[in-house]
Amino acid sequence: MKVLVLNSGSSSVKFQFYDTSLEAIKGGSEKQLAKGIVEKIGEKTSIRKIECNGKPPYKKEDPIADHTQAIRTIIDMLSDSEYGIIKDKTEIDAVGHRVVHGGETFTHSCLIDEKVYDKIKECIPLAPLHNPHNIKGYEISRDLLGKTPHVAVFDTAFHQTMAPSAFIYALPYDYYEKKRIRRYGFHGTSHRFVARRVGRLFNLAKDAFNVITAHLGNGASIAAVAKGKVVDTSMAFTPLEGLVMGTRCGDIDPAILMYLQENDGVNVAGLNKVLNKQSGLIGISGISNDMRELEKAAAENNARAKLAIDIFCYRIRKYIGAYAVAMGGVDFIVFTAGIGENSHIIRGEASKGLEAIGAKVDEAKNKSLNGKEGVFSTEDSKVKLCVIPTNEEILIAHDTVEAVSGLL
Repeated sequence: MKVLVLNSGSSSVKFQFYDTSLEAIKGGSEKQLAKGIVEKIGEKTSIRKIECNGKPPYKKEDPIADHTQAIRTIIDMLSDSEYGIIKDKTEIDAVGHRVVHGGETFTHSCLIDEKVYDKIKECIPLAPLHNPHNIKGYEISRDLLGKTPHVAVFDTAFHQTMAPSAFIYALPYDYYEKKRIRRYGFHGTSHRFVARRVGRLFNLAKDAFNVITAHLGNGASIAAVAKGKVVDTSMAFTPLEGLVMGTRCGDIDPAILMYLQENDGVNVAGLNKVLNKQSGLIGISGISNDMRELEKAAAENNARAKLAIDIFCYRIRKYIGAYAVAMGGVDFIVFTAGIGENSHIIRGEASKGLEAIGAKVDEAKNKSLNGKEGVFSTEDSKVKLCVIPTNEEILIAHDTVEAVSGLL
């Protein structure tokens, strides 16, 4: 089955194209045929890029007016005789869509029919910056590809196994019942992929181990997965709660917001800008939200860059310790995403003191694993510390095959 995976954002559409099947998923033999992006949609100069197996990469800069033209461009690139990989769009057997928010309605991926489509639209108030663009990607590709089946894969779905004691806020209960204010969690597809990958790497059934998964990128979250089910996760009602991030503050005292309103006259839009765009690593350091730049600055004795890194890593350690207790013990701790996969400095700092829960770092192994899959704990460590590159797109392809096959 040839599956097109779409991640439709506000000004870009990322895509990957896979040849896979139920047998290939079981054996790990699926093939990525192509990947690419159409970005800067609606600007004077948009960018289209594609890389197909056995073909030279293609890039062109020209105006792409809207998402309809962008997705049509993706199909045209995939079927181009020079740099594409298929003869025409009829070779696309199914489409998998990343959907950020599924609320409490969706606990797993599913085929999109009219009922599902309507329910996804009902979740727009919970993710107003993301769901509308995800929906638009579905609407356009549905119209362009006729009867091709489409599958929604939700960032929030994996976390819906949390107990009420973990997802209910200590607010008036009506806020949950009437306004759906609760902890949902995000990055679920990434957390699910690396948790599943642990089972494959160590030949363990998913109910045979506890794992803490740390997705560390410009957006960052951590999840406690006990016997295949999420017990807790750091992102919550929005992606703002939890770890320190590139430009987001993570956990803060909510009374700070009232203080800023009362003393500085900061309105809701201003608070949103501060918390989501001007805080986190960029806010502390005053330099950048890019960890690579902060590591360089810290090495040159920039005190605020070092402070930003220290706060980032301390918050990770604090969550790891809490989640180890919440699960009654942990067997694996996994670092993934841009920072988690590529910074041995952050992995090392975030793992300091974890000897208290049985995790010991092998520094040489840690330094050798940037961008690679492997274990960087010592031989006598009771808890295995791992680097596992995430691959949300291939999991979306897997779910698409399984949903189309009637297994979800």
